[in-house]
Amino acid sequence: MTREEKARLNSFVAKNVNLLLEEKGMTQRELAEKVGKSEAEVSRWLTGRNGFSKTAIARLSVALGHDITTRPVGLGTGGNTDNIVKHGNRKVALITGVTGQDGSYLSEFLLEKGYEVHGIIRRSSVDFRERIAHLEGRPNFHLHYADMSDSMSIVKVIDTVRPDEVYNLAAQSHVQVSFDSPEFTADVDAVGVLRVLEAVRACHLEQTCRIYQASTSELYGKVEQVPQNENTPFHPYSPYAVAKLYGFWIVKEYREAYNMFCCSGILFNHESERRGETFVTRKITLAAARIAQGHQDCLWLGNLSSLRDWGYAKDYVECMWLILQQDKPEDFVIATGVQHSVREFCYEAFKCAGITLEFSGEGLEEKGICVAGPKNLVGKTLVAVSEDFYRPTDVVNLWGDPTKAKAKLKWNPNKTSFEQLVELMVKHDMAKVAGEGAAMKVRTNLAEYLEKGIVR
Repeated sequence: MTREEKARLNSFVAKNVNLLLEEKGMTQRELAEKVGKSEAEVSRWLTGRNGFSKTAIARLSVALGHDITTRPVGLGTGGNTDNIVKHGNRKVALITGVTGQDGSYLSEFLLEKGYEVHGIIRRSSVDFRERIAHLEGRPNFHLHYADMSDSMSIVKVIDTVRPDEVYNLAAQSHVQVSFDSPEFTADVDAVGVLRVLEAVRACHLEQTCRIYQASTSELYGKVEQVPQNENTPFHPYSPYAVAKLYGFWIVKEYREAYNMFCCSGILFNHESERRGETFVTRKITLAAARIAQGHQDCLWLGNLSSLRDWGYAKDYVECMWLILQQDKPEDFVIATGVQHSVREFCYEAFKCAGITLEFSGEGLEEKGICVAGPKNLVGKTLVAVSEDFYRPTDVVNLWGDPTKAKAKLKWNPNKTSFEQLVELMVKHDMAKVAGEGAAMKVRTNLAEYLEKGIVR
């Protein structure tokens, strides 16, 4: 058998195994247990990265109750060949930044659409996969190791997966961190985009693979027009924004130079209960929950007057997908068209936690004082301002105009209101903090019991 024939056979068998798993409702983890292999090895079989030995074919055929070297048509009672054909033509998507807020929601969305979803993760001694833990083990969800700073690893994954769609969500996305680590930010957020585009070309997929680039409202920076749309001039105002601007323009260049279907979604601030805890919105909702439950005294913030257009991340991933379903590649602003200040976000979050704030003072002297709520908090300063949280150059007025997305994509940017978004986040964090408090009590009691010799 020639090398090409072996490759075709492996691809054919891998597809059959995936179809059988789907038909039987068996997870990747369950299959691994049945054949006595690790999940990682089974994943390599399912994605075609590992060949199938005679022993492997025999074990898998027994575990699945079918000869995996023959097409599984008519499985079970009355087998559904229409289903088999549909599954055989399943679209394949590759997501960088799959472990992040947007990556986890997009993975769920695409799996519901019937996609085969592949995600890129970085090798690390610490596991940061809690946002996608519930997806691992599903037959059509696979993870691959690669790094946005390593072009060869990206080429290898793209060549293995051969995706129909690539969603490049990976980035160093914290504006303040970009001032502390500008070189790393540029390498990942700017050159990383180029590496993805070149990898698609290197694998000869430039005419079949569609690419979505996660851009940002920070491109507008020191704003020259309010609200901002696709024609508003850019004025980046941080190392993060400057790096993202390169990503935006290199996507546009490859679209025009190589006729590639690649687009940028200029996303305004989008939050959720899965947002990282160092981002201001999550910092606020967690503080509101901790203060309400007696675990924190005060929340310290920077500029309370900064204005943002906040939306729900779960709604925004639908728009990412819609952008790649169009007949021609275009860039879109993804926003709600509604603007609020950091101060308003604080007020709403504390209100959801049962606390009413009243703000007084200006600049560094501004304070949020409790005027209603738990008796022990009334009259206390719960929100204060520190110059430590001011940025060297601060963007103060971001407000998106989603008119084009609403008209061309038929997307509803206001599916989740600002008030509903804040309530979702606070409700999640109230439960999280309550759980942490209960766990702390257990640990404290156990330490006391051990010390007194009650528990040995």
